[in-house]
Amino acid sequence: MPNDTLDDLFKRFERLNEIGAALSHERDIDRLLERILVAAKQITHAEGGTLYRMSEDERFLRFEIMHNDSLKIALGGTSGNPVTLPPLPLRTESGEDNNSMVAAYAAIHQQTVNIADAYEAEGFDFSGTRRFDQRTGYRSRSFLTVPMKNHENTVIGVLQLINAIDGDSGAIVPFSAADQRLAESLASQAAIALTNRQLIDQLEKLFESFIRLINVAIDEKSPYTGRHCERVPELTMMLAEAVNDTREGPLADFAMSDKDRYELKIAGLLHDCGKVTTPVHVVDKATKLQTLCDRIHLVDTRFEVLKRDARIAALEARLALRPAGDAAAEARLEEELAQTLRQLDDDREFLRHANIGSEAMSAEDQARVGRIGTGCRWTGVDGAPADFLSADEIENLAIPAGTLTRAERETINNHIVATIKMLEQLPWPKHLANVPEYAGGHHERMDGKGYPKGLRREQMSVQARIMGIADIFEALTARDRPYKRGKTLSESLEILGKFRLNGHIDPDLFDVFVRQKVYLKYAERFLDPQLIDEVDEGNIPGFDSGNSGQQKLP
Repeated sequence: MPNDTLDDLFKRFERLNEIGAALSHERDIDRLLERILVAAKQITHAEGGTLYRMSEDERFLRFEIMHNDSLKIALGGTSGNPVTLPPLPLRTESGEDNNSMVAAYAAIHQQTVNIADAYEAEGFDFSGTRRFDQRTGYRSRSFLTVPMKNHENTVIGVLQLINAIDGDSGAIVPFSAADQRLAESLASQAAIALTNRQLIDQLEKLFESFIRLINVAIDEKSPYTGRHCERVPELTMMLAEAVNDTREGPLADFAMSDKDRYELKIAGLLHDCGKVTTPVHVVDKATKLQTLCDRIHLVDTRFEVLKRDARIAALEARLALRPAGDAAAEARLEEELAQTLRQLDDDREFLRHANIGSEAMSAEDQARVGRIGTGCRWTGVDGAPADFLSADEIENLAIPAGTLTRAERETINNHIVATIKMLEQLPWPKHLANVPEYAGGHHERMDGKGYPKGLRREQMSVQARIMGIADIFEALTARDRPYKRGKTLSESLEILGKFRLNGHIDPDLFDVFVRQKVYLKYAERFLDPQLIDEVDEGNIPGFDSGNSGQQKLP
């Protein structure tokens, strides 16, 4: 036939090789399937075709893509028009092989079926094809149905081509033996490429599921950090896309490929994985005296003991004045007792307030904690006198800001060391090689005063600096922390602006964060409405409102 001339076959073999190389590089499943069908049509000069995929339970063939040039049909794949036809069953209701449907037959018996004219073919049910032709005025004639077998010789789909077109006359002709061999070769390459893509997708999903499992473990330990692990990656990608869309200024050259995006996404998901090593009583420390429970209740008990002892001492003193009695002395005793009880109540309220840690503590208040702790003595169940507060309790209640001691802060900060250690031990593939650096740098500062490595701005990637801003902003606005309330947008941006001025965060990234309103996009998705207040960008400390970060035009 004219389609099988030596020159035509040579061109088709070249095209087959090109297609095989292209299929191995395609990452998107829908585009991959579409490329397979289009390529098969091209090398066999077919007017139309259908690609089926095997269902996971191997009971059906699902319609994935349908193309017909004459009828201008393009369904499935990247067309945006789904195929709504029901799947083809591989077994009848009685459990027998469905050999009447040619696509099912090819899949069941792993054999190519080449039919010159469907209307004259015996052994197959083409009633549906006839109805389709009657409805559309089309004439389905030649069929080439090829099972797609992967490297394990397992059928994963079926490629069906319709109506081979003669290159010279334009007439519909049967598919030749060369067409069949070319289609079978393409189907084999396509099946392997599709299987490899599916395996890669499955491994990526497994990997991401394992990462989320780590975050679930952190969440189970502490609900105050689990959602942080979810939100920081989202904000990181929002800011990264905003930087990617920046055309001018110092960040104009920053650009991300799909691989770069995936690498940063994984880094975001893993940025706090080291928190699995952080003791839960430190992570969840809502008050200064909290360990596994809030020890302020023990302090309350001691106050009650001191008040009881004061009452007993007053009663004993009054008894010592009798039987003679001394009304004036008894009045003084009552006044002294009342004064002692008032002082004890006042000290107790002071320590209760200090225990909350919501406000910065002055040096005078810190000294008062020490005076209460060592100036009072009490007798416990062992009968031995002791200072009212232990040294550990004094240290905790005198914390100048927040609820963590210096040692506890070091324990919290150590999670980033653990994160880096954990991530650097993994055999990262080339396209994820930067994950440890991105994830491990979000507590560094631009001025070199951060931790754990004390890196300066020029020593860090843009991605690591992006994650640093995302980590801080999420923490500022979060409402689920045990030790603070969530701050409003304006409050958070004011703090972030001060961080920009004092060398804590990257100034150029901060400008993009504000100018492109990344903060607002994040707020609309994740913040409670009461935290989304009006923001006057002109009053944000350090914000450069110039046009150096003009957004790329579509």
